[in-house]
Amino acid sequence: MKSTFYSLFLIILLSSCSKNIQYSAEHIKETSGRYIFNENEVVDVFYKDNDLYIKWKGASRKPVVLDENTFFVADMYQKLRFAVHPDTKKRYLAVISEDDEVNYQYLKVDDDFKTPWMYLSNGEYDKATEGYLELKKQDSTKTYIEEHEVNRLGYNLLRNKEYENAIKVFEMNVALYPESNNVYDSLADAFLRSGDSLQAYTNYKKAYEMNTGNERAKEYVKNYEKNKQTD
Repeated sequence: MKSTFYSLFLIILLSSCSKNIQYSAEHIKETSGRYIFNENEVVDVFYKDNDLYIKWKGASRKPVVLDENTFFVADMYQKLRFAVHPDTKKRYLAVISEDDEVNYQYLKVDDDFKTPWMYLSNGEYDKATEGYLELKKQDSTKTYIEEHEVNRLGYNLLRNKEYENAIKVFEMNVALYPESNNVYDSLADAFLRSGDSLQAYTNYKKAYEMNTGNERAKEYVKNYEKNKQTD
């Protein structure tokens, strides 16, 4: 309770101290743009009528300005500063700790940069797959998107009869989770509903080989091979 009260008090205090800064054209040009918040999100910095704004989690926010380069974002509960890394010379939104330590955390990227999640949300499934595989290559121990999340998205597309997009999403799940029999089962289901019996067979067979307890896959493979013999 004390912690919540203190946080609320600090936000109110900082808000009352927000400064009016006359930003130069050069400063606006150098600091405006997109910063990587995490593997799924970005922070967009922009200026309107000489006021600083950030767009984060789909909403625009006006931070508490402390000086030309430093500001406080209440929703993030972070003190941020525009900074250039001394070694790489790359621009960051640095997180400033309580003891004024500079942590170069949010890298500035091109304005058209998208995270894999942004590509996925935008229906750019091939680019999303490529992005997630690149992240996985950088750190194979970290899960960037859960298998069940991708599967749910694929079945939402199937329910809307968007077979081609559903197949792409399930293929992404296969690329990300090749050791899971369920991803092959779902991909087979999508191919079957789209009318591609051969690809349905190929993936059901893979799912069954990985899990002989998969009765649906077993039945489909059995019937497909039986029908091929009688053709």
